[in-house]
Amino acid sequence: MTPLLPKQSILVVDDSPENITILSDVLSHDYRIRVATSGEKALKIVYSDEPPDLILLDIMMPGLSGLEICRRLKANPDRRRIPIIFVTAMSSTEDEQRGLELGAVDYITKPISPPIVKARVRTHLALYDQSRELERMVRQRTAELMTTRQQIIRRLGRAAEFKDNETGNHVLRMSHYARLIAEAHGLGDEAASIIFNTAPMHDIGKIGIPDAILLKPGKLNAEEWKIMHQHPIMGAEIIGKHDNELLETARIIALSHHEKWDGSGYPRQLKGEEIPLEGRIVAIADVFDALVSVRPYKPAFALDDALHLMDEQTGKHFDPALMEAFRKTLPEVLRIREIYADENGALTDLEFQIREIYDHRNDPAGYPGVLTSQKEGD
Repeated sequence: MTPLLPKQSILVVDDSPENITILSDVLSHDYRIRVATSGEKALKIVYSDEPPDLILLDIMMPGLSGLEICRRLKANPDRRRIPIIFVTAMSSTEDEQRGLELGAVDYITKPISPPIVKARVRTHLALYDQSRELERMVRQRTAELMTTRQQIIRRLGRAAEFKDNETGNHVLRMSHYARLIAEAHGLGDEAASIIFNTAPMHDIGKIGIPDAILLKPGKLNAEEWKIMHQHPIMGAEIIGKHDNELLETARIIALSHHEKWDGSGYPRQLKGEEIPLEGRIVAIADVFDALVSVRPYKPAFALDDALHLMDEQTGKHFDPALMEAFRKTLPEVLRIREIYADENGALTDLEFQIREIYDHRNDPAGYPGVLTSQKEGD
């Protein structure tokens, strides 16, 4: 047997118990009725964890009027979609127009006609259900598109890194470093997550650099550096300009992550806060990981030497405020560095999740404060 669906909830708001009784008698057979005899009580019910599906609202009440209640609810993004039907003795065209302008979906005059009340409530609840289902489908589709874009960005980032570094773990490490720096600097979860998901594209332009230059086991000459300095522009062109925030952030990072705080970077010699914040964050994450990792042209720096060098470059290469944030996150940065170490082999994001969960369960003391922010992004 198909289980019965719970009844939809209707909030009846009126300072007259008699009017509440009349409306309740008309609707209680088909709906769950909740009542409020004042505007203040009505708002408490609407803002509760179980808001009503529809509100029948009197206009003339002591304290908060129905019009003021409607105005407040329509100004609240979390509750503005709840349909409001005014039920009132105020029957002039001007009164009706004012109520509808405030966001009510309908207007019923007293004394009520039970068939009209039932029909209009049924109609607006059906429309509300359709609206919520459409919003759910849009949210689901938007989430699917966002996930697809994130995966494309991260796969392309890995593709660029495989050309430069066989393990490809650099983009995974520095993406986590970038998010940690962003969060420590005060960016919110959404902004930090966007940086996390777009940082892997920072070196996508290296796809356009000849292997003889990219993998040269030694210093580049002036002509080779000139070619290498084109990879941020190539990366920005590969990604292209977009209205979508995720892709546009990826383009900005690709173009700006080699700029320096003192204006001596490339390709546009931007200085200070002329450099986009995302590029300044990724610059720190990228350089730190490059310093402490083996490259075709150099061995890995010892951690203390790398940190000393980065401190010397604070105010020259790096934004001083962001370097403070980097220092705050250093214990978590080092944890990410250990887990994503190149000698562990190229870890996919899923493999990292599994390994982290497994290690934490088998040795909780060894993984204090597991990086919940990492789990949310992977």
